[in-house]
Amino acid sequence: MSGTPSTRERLIATAARLFQERGYAATGLNDVLAQAGAPKGSLYHHFPDGKEGLAVAAALMAGERFLATIHKDAGDSADSADMLIRFAARLAGWLEQSGFRLGCPVATLTLEQAAVSQNLATTFSAVFSSWQDALAQRLQADGVGAARSQALAQLALGAIEGSLILARAQRSTAPLTQTAETLAGIFASEAGARACTHKGFGRDA
Repeated sequence: MSGTPSTRERLIATAARLFQERGYAATGLNDVLAQAGAPKGSLYHHFPDGKEGLAVAAALMAGERFLATIHKDAGDSADSADMLIRFAARLAGWLEQSGFRLGCPVATLTLEQAAVSQNLATTFSAVFSSWQDALAQRLQADGVGAARSQALAQLALGAIEGSLILARAQRSTAPLTQTAETLAGIFASEAGARACTHKGFGRDA
């Protein structure tokens, strides 16, 4: 049974939520401390690099949680196409529950800080790469080759990130749902073509 979150864990979780909702520039360290219920001075004790160090930790934590969700949906799905539909439905639910205030937990930070801090840019790149690799692994389980799986996973990740922005702008989950359906069709077609090539039969796309 997990215990009470430590001060460091509370700071990271609070910062991740505020960065996701407000962005990097609009999130003040005093707000993080207040909402985390942490004493003054604790932030620099745990994060000597200050706000940037906290942002790195927050991005990594959010990235791990998102990655765990991808792995769960991949494990629960019949194939990669089904996985895309499940994952998009989950994202759509989160969007609606937040009143379309919370999009990708890393995208806002990336747009603001990737060009400013090489340390943060490297962190964000690693997080996105882990998500792409997870999507590619699910495609490979359907028989799609490694290089092609990476290309399709990158396409899917970019399309989903873009559809999240459109969904927030339109205050509608339709862009996300439509993108997922299109991607699912591509994934199913690729998997079917591979099955036909290697086993002598295909599946409907």
